[in-house]
Amino acid sequence: MKNKLSLLLLIGLFAACQNQPSNDGQSIQAVTPVTVVNPSNVSLNDDLTLNANSVYLLKNLIKANINGYIVNSNVRLGQFVKKGQVLFTLKTKEAQSLGNTINQLDPTFKFSGLNRIISSSSGFISSLNHQAGDYVQDGEPLLQITDQNSFGFLMNVPYEYHLLFKINEEVTILLPDRRQLAGVIAQIMPALDSISQTQQVLVKVKSNTPIPENLIATIKLSKKTSSQLTVPTSCVLTDESQQNFWIMKMINDSTAVKIPIQKGIENNDRIEILSPTLSEKDLILLTGNYGLADTARVKIQH
Repeated sequence: MKNKLSLLLLIGLFAACQNQPSNDGQSIQAVTPVTVVNPSNVSLNDDLTLNANSVYLLKNLIKANINGYIVNSNVRLGQFVKKGQVLFTLKTKEAQSLGNTINQLDPTFKFSGLNRIISSSSGFISSLNHQAGDYVQDGEPLLQITDQNSFGFLMNVPYEYHLLFKINEEVTILLPDRRQLAGVIAQIMPALDSISQTQQVLVKVKSNTPIPENLIATIKLSKKTSSQLTVPTSCVLTDESQQNFWIMKMINDSTAVKIPIQKGIENNDRIEILSPTLSEKDLILLTGNYGLADTARVKIQH
């Protein structure tokens, strides 16, 4: 009797197992939630940023043209003077000694012995060597004027980039206080530094904004502009060696495939895709793409 009951139980269990649905031949694949984005035609520039120092290329040295005393000084250090402005009045040693004796003897002679020193250019006085009351000799330096017309920003450019510079090309000068000045490439120096292999380029400022000498500014030049579609940086994946790059592209509403790419210009936000050619209608995984295998099942989150 017990053997019959055991046999019936075994038959029942076997029948129950036969009635259970089978997953043989079927694999359960995880579905990853993702967000997508379309490639867009956002222009990117490959910029070259260089430092530039403010300089006065021409500095005029004003000298005494007689032996005598400085009886009047109309200048001070750092003052801006105009071309033709009287800087000093000098009186010869003889006139200083004689005083008005000659004029008293002959009033028609009108002897004063005074000589005026005038500015040969407009600019700032960068050095001042004498003041009123000093005795100076002929040819002795009195002061130095930085020629305003010679002011500009001088930058050292690696020779490999010399084709990027053209005379009269407009550039933007960024000052340390975040001000931006419009500039133009005025001169490319013919000499090359033998050690650094750099060439000096002079950028003139269009405005008359007062800028001190030896100020370090930055100038950006565009080496190249993107011509292909771009995607956000997070769309592009890479391996540990950072030699191979790819994106995950939707081929239908639930499947993403791995597409190897060649990068172009990039910045902190976007990357140009040189190949393969993308369409603005393509759907590229923006989030959820990290670690996905090729031909992955995904679900787009809106």
